[in-house]
Amino acid sequence: MIKPVEWAADGIIMLDQRLLPAEERYLKLRSYEEVADAIRQMVVRGAPAIGIAAAMGIALGLKQSIGTSVADLEEDFEYICETMSRTRPTAVNLFWAIERMRAAFQKAKSETSDVEEIKQRLIAEARAIHEEDLAANRAIGRFGAELIPDGATVLTHCNAGALATGGDYGTALGVVRGARDAGKRVAVIADETRPFLQGARLTAWELAKDGIPVTLITDNMAGHVMKQGKVSAVVVGADRIAANGDTANKIGTYMVAVLAKEHNIPFYVAAPISTIDLSIPSGDQIPIEERDPSEVTQLRDQRIAPEGIDVYNPAFDVTPNELITAIITDKGVARPPYTQSLRALVQGA
Repeated sequence: MIKPVEWAADGIIMLDQRLLPAEERYLKLRSYEEVADAIRQMVVRGAPAIGIAAAMGIALGLKQSIGTSVADLEEDFEYICETMSRTRPTAVNLFWAIERMRAAFQKAKSETSDVEEIKQRLIAEARAIHEEDLAANRAIGRFGAELIPDGATVLTHCNAGALATGGDYGTALGVVRGARDAGKRVAVIADETRPFLQGARLTAWELAKDGIPVTLITDNMAGHVMKQGKVSAVVVGADRIAANGDTANKIGTYMVAVLAKEHNIPFYVAAPISTIDLSIPSGDQIPIEERDPSEVTQLRDQRIAPEGIDVYNPAFDVTPNELITAIITDKGVARPPYTQSLRALVQGA
């Protein structure tokens, strides 16, 4: 089982995904500041994994608080939460996890004034978020498997596998694994996913590790392989899904969705209920993170573009709901109109 993030007695253990596939190195992060920086620097990435890491970072920070009263502890807790909230703006799972930890703190505070007891409850909550994510991904895999025909080749963009979640199954790749576990023959075409190469470095790595046939292509080959009839379905993950079904995912996803529509290929989004943000009506309200230009102008430490040029590096784009065939969640499959189907799934969760 791939474990991108894990709780330990003396810190948080993270697989440094920046080094894959060349090196499989695990870091031990011993403070909430180190966890926040790891999220910011993409040691850990993928919306569900970011949420888990943030929850564990909050629990770790609270555990290390020297506050002797509940009031002291609450002051530290809120500062830690604010630090986590400033790491990455697009993935709603980050904010969902922070709010869940806030609710757990308020409940604990109302039931006990024992500082150590409150700390232990917050650790338990963070670990529960992790365990629930593993179960949610298995459920996504079961629901999604029904949509994937035997003998299918699935095209995916970025990495929405075990590395992007609590581990084991993943979301988009959870659908692939669910189909495999249901006895279906399934293969994957993985977009490289410039500029951070999550498809080339991470998706290909974990599928090869799992024995699932995978073919790597560059991002600008997607239309060609669709036109050749090599793609049965597209399955991608999500970082935030608006109330109307508009979906933010790794930059380039919108382009793939347009191509799938043109070639009459079903385009599926796979994500847990926690990725759905009913507070925003459409994708127009989703904040889009912009990252360092060096991610575009350099590969590792090798410069691939001229010095001094302008660079635009949005990390995500938004796919309009009309391009999405269905949204696969851990509570069922939502279909258009998404304003009704997504709300029904969230309210039933």
